[in-house]
Amino acid sequence: METILLAQAIGALFGLLAVVFGAFGAHALKKSLSIDQLKSFETGVKYQMYHAILLLVLSFNLNLDTSLERNMVHCFIVGTFLFSFSIYALVIGESKGKNMRILGPITPIGGLFLVTGWALLLYSFIRNFV
Repeated sequence: METILLAQAIGALFGLLAVVFGAFGAHALKKSLSIDQLKSFETGVKYQMYHAILLLVLSFNLNLDTSLERNMVHCFIVGTFLFSFSIYALVIGESKGKNMRILGPITPIGGLFLVTGWALLLYSFIRNFV
């Protein structure tokens, strides 16, 4: 039950922030970002929204009571945070002339968490057939 509430709360929060950041990028940052920076920022927003929706769908369709399901949800939460928010920080920092290179390795680590979450989801579907 706790994992269901966590997935719902974080899914809703990620969705809310994706809309806010999307609007912020489309309006406030449009003037200060290059086209490539804007595309990177939009990638972070898209991945955040995709995984917000995924967390909500999972929380309403699965019990999320096994360790496999809990780990899957945690991978999606951590991965989304690391992936999307590191992109936001890198893009905004770069646009302000700040060197945020230290965050560069965080993005692929977040991506690895997302891939792991998807692999766990796939395994949860096929484990009875393997």
